[in-house]
Amino acid sequence: MRAECKTPWRIYRPGVVVGDSQTGEMDKIDGPYYFFKLFQRLRKLLPQWVPIIGIEGGRLNIVPVDFVVAAMHHIAHQRGLDGRCFHLTDPHPKRVGEILNIFATAAHAPQMALFVNAALLYFIPSSVRKTMLALAPVRRIRRAMFKDLGLPEDILTFVNYPTRFDCRETLKALEGTGIEVPELDTYAWRLWDYWERHLDPDLAIDRTLKGTVKGKVVLVTGGSSGIGLAAAHKIAAAGATTIIIARDPEKLAEAKAEIEAQGNSVITYSADVSDDAQCAQLVKTIAEKHGGVDILVNNAGRSIRRGIESSFDRFHDFERTMSVNYFGALRLTMGVLPGMIAKRRGHVVNISSIGVLTNAPRFSAYVASKAALDAWTRCAASEFSDVGIEFTTINMPLVKTPMIAPTKLYDQVPTLSPDEAADLIVEAIVYRPVRIATKLGNFGEVLHAVVPKVAQIIMNTSFRMFPDSAAAKGAKEGEKSEATADMVAMSNLMRGIHF
Repeated sequence: MRAECKTPWRIYRPGVVVGDSQTGEMDKIDGPYYFFKLFQRLRKLLPQWVPIIGIEGGRLNIVPVDFVVAAMHHIAHQRGLDGRCFHLTDPHPKRVGEILNIFATAAHAPQMALFVNAALLYFIPSSVRKTMLALAPVRRIRRAMFKDLGLPEDILTFVNYPTRFDCRETLKALEGTGIEVPELDTYAWRLWDYWERHLDPDLAIDRTLKGTVKGKVVLVTGGSSGIGLAAAHKIAAAGATTIIIARDPEKLAEAKAEIEAQGNSVITYSADVSDDAQCAQLVKTIAEKHGGVDILVNNAGRSIRRGIESSFDRFHDFERTMSVNYFGALRLTMGVLPGMIAKRRGHVVNISSIGVLTNAPRFSAYVASKAALDAWTRCAASEFSDVGIEFTTINMPLVKTPMIAPTKLYDQVPTLSPDEAADLIVEAIVYRPVRIATKLGNFGEVLHAVVPKVAQIIMNTSFRMFPDSAAAKGAKEGEKSEATADMVAMSNLMRGIHF
């Protein structure tokens, strides 16, 4: 074309074009935008100050669309520039890792503190890499991960992008005009804000609770009070066939009246999840009257706050906690699974505890029962991932419910409300993640994995700082434990952790 074209021509070759540096506006998703969903996930998982490991990568040339337009407009109107190619690129391109960190800052997500040169990955012979990528499990994992994050499968080929662009012709043509590529960190927040408000693919998906549960049968255990009742209110209001179960018929009647007073309907059954016969009859009744369960929320639970040293003669504490929190959840889950398998769809939401992630002292019976349920859930999810049945574990932080009422100390420390806890259940039902946990819970899990001794010291300090409750010590009812300044400071710093 350059040799044969008789019409005067000029070639413009922009770098990776992103949104307007003044408004953030953009009409498509490519280039660095592909990583924005990853930043969203990291922001939910970890506090912004937690450092992570990233890839250094090659230099990627990014320019905002308004620079490209302004440069083309100016150059197109200058005389004597025909027959030339103008690279509309940044004369000082940044490495991939630096670019990702800038956008992570804009997204309030954790930043990469340690960079690994991606070229190191090429020490694996190409024949070995090709063989590994040809394996069915590797292909499925790779495809699922890229799909989940919205990344094209060839994105990694650009991580070590080697090409550098010569923009001297452009700089010369724009000299004295003030038209130049702005620093990415001065407008990255605008790009992020516009993407999250207008381009995020999730915006086009019905992520409402009503769109998820309307016309479906949702069973909530422990639904007569606390978290279960708060969740039942939201689920019933969304139009689901809402079923709540609990042991106490009187409390169930009160819960039913409370929900119906809001103009919503709910179905109640009295059952003890620790009783085999009652669970079997409940599952049979629901199958016959309602066609089975589409979504099961295993919320019923028992918590015991008592140090191990005070439990040597109370082995029944461990047995009764396991009976409800682990075996009770399994009785119902295994009861409804055959119906879910037949329909090739279903969702089980298990309410676990932040204590499983932080290994909370004084809650050994409770945490052990929840950890057993977590482990079983991971195994079940692996078995049913290809038949349309999904499992979500919520590592719930401390919530102000009747279950923690005996510990008067909790009246003086920050906790979640039942309504806030119910919002986590709604999130689980709508988005169906593998796990939902607070940032502090995730950080605690990482701490125990990386520096377990440090984690033990922190938790032991809290163990010695916070005393047993009056009930655990066998004190008279009404005796209160006053929180010291240290206790209040620790509980505010570690909001939601069981002490």
